[in-house]
Amino acid sequence: MSDRASQALSEASLPGEPRTYDARSKRSGVPLTTLYYRDHGRPSKEEKAEGQQYLHPAEEKALVTYLNQMADLVNPVRIKYLPSLAFSIARRRSTTKAIKPPNKNWAQAFQKRHPELKSRRMKAMDWNRHEKNIYDKIIDWFEVIGKVLNDPAILQENVYNMDETGVMLCMLNSVKVLVSKDDKRDYRGAGVKRTTVTAIECISGNGRSLLPMIIWPATTHRSNWTTFPTPGWHYACTESGYTDSKVNFEWLKRVFDPQTKGQADQKPRVLISDGFGTHETLEVLEFCFENNITLCRLPSHTTHKLQRVTSESLHL
Repeated sequence: MSDRASQALSEASLPGEPRTYDARSKRSGVPLTTLYYRDHGRPSKEEKAEGQQYLHPAEEKALVTYLNQMADLVNPVRIKYLPSLAFSIARRRSTTKAIKPPNKNWAQAFQKRHPELKSRRMKAMDWNRHEKNIYDKIIDWFEVIGKVLNDPAILQENVYNMDETGVMLCMLNSVKVLVSKDDKRDYRGAGVKRTTVTAIECISGNGRSLLPMIIWPATTHRSNWTTFPTPGWHYACTESGYTDSKVNFEWLKRVFDPQTKGQADQKPRVLISDGFGTHETLEVLEFCFENNITLCRLPSHTTHKLQRVTSESLHL
């Protein structure tokens, strides 16, 4: 929307009114000098402020849209991540000038410029309360994901569902014992440590599965751990054998992106994952934002109910 001076200059003169700055000033209430300088190319205060902002208006609009979408997908972006996301947007400009990150007050100023956004503290909720509210959460999530999948730009083959599966390397055996006939226990205590290997798996909406990443419970990977050839498989190591934020980011870069980017052919990709915290790090958000990947998290404590339903829905 134009400022008052620009509006006054664009309005037609009244019958018999001289076409002078003085006449327009008296009618509009805008100072004569302001009308003169605006007519000779001086920008308004609002335009000057926009020119001095870190992001261009169109870039800020795109960021607002992204923040709203992530919030709708049950993955709201933390305020402390905003400067890094703004820096990612600014780096896309085709310019030889070095781009610097925004200052420490940029996120606060950004929020003031966009009253449609508001900051809020989100507390963790007890499991029992989650279980009681699971129906409403699932209904809301399907409404949101439905809007995403109905976008004509998103093709079925570019929608993916990923999950981690744990495999125990040692199982506890049963043994025969003699006990009292009144003893109903069918288990015994054991001091055996259970070792777990995790596989990160992913499948597309048209049934194409990606090559997995195997996470070993170790500090380094040894080639003799695999008995048969596994061409294209990726391996990682953590102390526990479970995924963490670093491994999840490596999977995104080394497995998911290379195996899906060519097929997408610059079209948007959708990645559905569980609500585990390793999927919402700054590195993951930046990578998805820069590579046109929409990250859709399942609502917390609903994976056991939605994972199978989501996979089946992708095939419909």
